[in-house]
Order: sequence, then structure tokens, then C-alpha cells
Amino acid sequence: MGSLQLEDFVAGWIGGAASVIVGHPLDTVKTRLQAGKGYGNTLNCILTVYRNESVVGFFKGMSFPLASIAVYSSVTFGVFSNTQRFISQQRYGDSNHAPALSDLIVASMVAGVVSVGIGGPVDLIKIRLQMQTQTFFKANINLKHRAIGFPAYRGPIHCVSSILRQEGLAGMYRGAGAMLLRDVPGYCLYFIPYTVLCGWITPEGCISPSPSSVWMAGGIAGAISWGTATPMDVVKSRLQADGVYLNKYKGIIDCISQSYHSEGLKVFVRGLTVNAVRGFPMSAAMFLGYELSRKALRGDQAATNP
Repeated sequence: MGSLQLEDFVAGWIGGAASVIVGHPLDTVKTRLQAGKGYGNTLNCILTVYRNESVVGFFKGMSFPLASIAVYSSVTFGVFSNTQRFISQQRYGDSNHAPALSDLIVASMVAGVVSVGIGGPVDLIKIRLQMQTQTFFKANINLKHRAIGFPAYRGPIHCVSSILRQEGLAGMYRGAGAMLLRDVPGYCLYFIPYTVLCGWITPEGCISPSPSSVWMAGGIAGAISWGTATPMDVVKSRLQADGVYLNKYKGIIDCISQSYHSEGLKVFVRGLTVNAVRGFPMSAAMFLGYELSRKALRGDQAATNP
């Protein structure tokens, strides 16, 4: 069992690292659109970031999720697959029995809950680093100790120490409630479409889906999951970005209320296009990296379902 856990950890790191590198530039654009001010549409945001910060601006905050993605990715995939196997063992007496839809839903929800415990702080640091150079309107600024235009954090380590010093351990989980409301249904719409599509795309008689099937099923699942998660992702991003320069929101309901009153319903679909477009290559790279590396580490051609 120890060997299996190590293989899942390494495979999760490879898949997660691939997805971060592929998706981080668009993730930065998504965060700026959702939590920032004055960017307008997606294209204008890309041009503004490039003009003001060059290509480097798109990769701000990437080092922390890249370094920590090993744990996050392996735990998410590991919890899902182990929960699924546990349910199959309890219900059918065989851990390799094909799961029913209800089994996949439960396994996905468990993975979503567990992932927030690790992913919450990672997401928070990433968003704080992405947001610290964005444009703030004067009407929204009430700064006492920081000058406009100067980064609040020198890097991931300084960001973590600053949050712990100023907000305590609870500060590391700012926006965790919104993340939970995003990820529990989000993972259901991530793992279930992937499992179903893999089974549908794979020709009859094949033991496991081909790399192209994994890529396609993973990409579609990612686009569906991220597209539908956008409204709560907007709330989560705003809550987590809150605190870089000022504290504006009291909680989830207050964030939803303030966002709606100042920007209307359209604010909750802000970044939807970026999310869906980003979700495809990110998830495709994640599933493909995970499945192929796990296969290679095990040295077999067994079924590739997570």
C-alpha cells in the first residue's frame, strides 16, 4: 500500500504541475477580472497586464501553487479514487467493481471537502500575489501603512508570514466557505463527466482509454466544472483578494450583496469565458499527466480511471 501511495503522490505532482504551467496565465487574467477593477473584458485585461507587467505578470503567484501542487493534487485524486474503491468494496464486495453514479457523487463530494483544507491556503497566497499590483480606484482605498503602487508582499513566504501575523491562522482560510460551496459540486462536475466520457469514448474491447481519450475527456470535464463554478469562484476570489490593501467584505453573503448592488448580476459570470477556456487545457494536462505517469510508475497497462 505504501508503494501505491508514493506512486499516486508522484503522479499527482506531475499532473498538477502540468496543469499549473498550462493554466496559470489565464488564471491570472481570471483573478484580475473577478477581483480587480478597471479591466473591462478579457482581451483588455490581457493587454493591460502585458503592457504594465510584461509576460512575467501572467505568471505572478505561480511558484507557490507549483511547489505545493504535489500534495494538493495527489490528495484530491487519491481521496477520490480511494473513496470510490472503499464504497465499491462495501457495496459490492469488490473494490474494482464499476461504480454507480451515486458512488461517484459521494467520492467527488468527499474529495471536494478534503481539497479545501489544503487548497484554501494555496489559493489564498496565489490570489494575494496575483492581486497586489492590480489597479485600485481611489474611492476604494483607505490605506494607512502602504503606498499605492508598492507590492504588499515580497513573495510567497513573506505573504504567508504577513497573513499569519496580521490575520492569524484563520486568515489563511479566508474564503474557505465559498471555496467549499464551489468545490463540492465542482468536483462532482469534474470527476463524473471524466469517468462517463472516458467510458463513452473508449472503443468496446479496449482495457483502458487511450491518451487522446484521456485528454479529451479531461478537457471537457474541466470546461464543464470550471464554467459552472464561476459564480461562486467570483465570490471566493473577492473574499481571498480582500485584505491585500483593505478589508471590504464581512463574509459570503456580504460579498454577494455588495457585488450585486455595485455591479449587478453580470458580475457573477465575470471570468466565465476564461474559466471554461482555461479549464480545458488545464484539466486535460492534469488527467493526462496523472494517468500516464501513474501507468509508467506502476509499469503496467491497467485501466486508467483515477
